[in-house]
Amino acid sequence: MKKKLKLKNFPKKLIGEILNFPNLLTFARIVLIAPFVVFILKNNYKHAGIILVFSALTDFFDGFIAKITDQRTKFGAILDPVADKFTLLAVIICIGIKFSGITWFILILIAKELCMLFAGIWLLKNGKTPFRAKWYGKISTAFFYFSIIIIVTVKAIWGIENQFLINLLMIVNSILMMHSLFRYFIDFLHIF
Repeated sequence: MKKKLKLKNFPKKLIGEILNFPNLLTFARIVLIAPFVVFILKNNYKHAGIILVFSALTDFFDGFIAKITDQRTKFGAILDPVADKFTLLAVIICIGIKFSGITWFILILIAKELCMLFAGIWLLKNGKTPFRAKWYGKISTAFFYFSIIIIVTVKAIWGIENQFLINLLMIVNSILMMHSLFRYFIDFLHIF
């Protein structure tokens, strides 16, 4: 009898796991990738910037709302970093195409993301839950969004590519990414 009751409630519980409001915000971030790519590749920097601001807001609010409403789920813990990685890679590839001179940053970012991906896969394969985003990862992600929004805004408003500004922002981003990678590596060793 109890087994039937559990199976009867299974779809509702699964739907609740997947379709809660924080997870819908995370899904929205994935959906926003396509219009961002279209706008930026068509040199519509204004709309690309607006999309990026909305994407950044969903990134902030999904975790915040999940925490304060106690709607954290295992599915959300996996979906959020996936959405972050897809967004990050799509944005940096588009920025790399449209703005010259940041190939070095793209390589650093890809190396960092591959390390994080392999660590997460290893943890999942060994029955461990990947760690949630920590403050140092959140700061790195927030500064990345800030940097790209600044670069796109300068292009949208003044129609210029300030290479010094781009390099400065990418250097600070690289430092923050390497710091967060090092700290996550320490966390990984503790779990390991």
